[in-house]
Parts: sequence; C-alpha cells; structure tokens
Amino acid sequence: DLGSISTTVPKSMANSLWNTRAISYSGCAAQVFLFLFFFSAEYSLLTVMAYDRYVAICKPLHYSTLMDSRACAKMAAAAWASGFLSAALHTGNTFSVPLCQGNVVEQFFCEIPQILRLSCSDSYLREIGVTVVGTCLVLGCFVFIVLSYVQIFTAVLRIPSEQGRHKAFSMCLPHLAVVSLLISTAGFAYLKPPSISSPALDLVVAVLYVVV
Repeated sequence: DLGSISTTVPKSMANSLWNTRAISYSGCAAQVFLFLFFFSAEYSLLTVMAYDRYVAICKPLHYSTLMDSRACAKMAAAAWASGFLSAALHTGNTFSVPLCQGNVVEQFFCEIPQILRLSCSDSYLREIGVTVVGTCLVLGCFVFIVLSYVQIFTAVLRIPSEQGRHKAFSMCLPHLAVVSLLISTAGFAYLKPPSISSPALDLVVAVLYVVV
C-alpha cells in the first residue's frame, strides 16, 4: 500500500503545487512499472492471506506446520516475483506500442488504459492479449479467495460459542473489505467498456483503488 501510494500521489501533489501536469516519458514508464509491481504483489499477498485465514480457522491444529516461517517466506517470495513479472510484462507491452494520438494522459497518474488511448489502433491488440492473460490470473486468485471463504464461513457457522464466531468474523471481515474494494474498483477501471468512460468517473474509480 505504501509503495503504490508513493509511486503515484507525490508526483500528482508536486504537479498540483507547481501548477503543471508534465511527466517525462521515462518517468511515466517507471511509474507504470512500480505501480503494477506493488499492486500485483499486494493482490498476490491478499490471496495468501485468504489461505492463512483458511488454515487458521479450518485446520487450527495444523497451522504451525502449514504456515511455518519457511512456507511464509516461499509464499511471500512467490507474491513479489509474480508482481515483478506482471509489471515487467505489462510495462514492456504498453510502451512498445507507438503513441500517435497526442501526449495527454487524462488521469492523475500514468494508468495503462489512459496510455493505450494514445496508441495506434493496430498496435492495441497485443496489450489486449496480455490483459486477457492477466485477467485470467486475477480471476484464478479471486476464485481461490472465494472458495477459501466458503470453507471458512462453513466452519465458523459450526462454532458453538458466539464469542468464537465473533472472533473468527472479526479476523476475516477487514481482509474481505479490502479485497472487495480492490477487485471491484480495479476491475471496473480496467474492464469497463469505453462507452461509459468519462474523466470524472475514471478519476473517482482510480482514487478508490489507488489511494483508499
């Protein structure tokens, strides 16, 4: 979260204070890469956190075995590696297409959908292919999170004491809230049809999934 905000918000604030909207080409590419790196890693870590809660509630006696320090290190490394690969793939694809429709990005940071609006139409398909692959991976993680929580809530409802159920729900609800906000707003930003797009709507959605 700190990485994502530090990649986008300070530059936007500086531009606002100096009354400019300028960002260099290399600065824009770096911003896209770093934002996607932190964002993808966060989503992977949220998926790992769903598994952590599943083990803690559904298999409490095996928790110390399944979630020992070595397993946590491997999962964290996999999350950061997936973030790096995703960021490198999308950034390389986005900035390899020629931008022939001006240089104005209608957003407070360099966002891929806004950059692709500047690209030539015949070069757009490559990024669509990468986006489809990325979407499949995101949906895979989303299905994993949903299945984990189906098992979690099934187990929680079988807990006899009200205090025990409250403790389990209080551990899961903050994670669920973050996942729901992140997936719904980011999914809407990247997958919405162009016909319903507007600068004001794009700004609100971006603030939700980037800052809030």
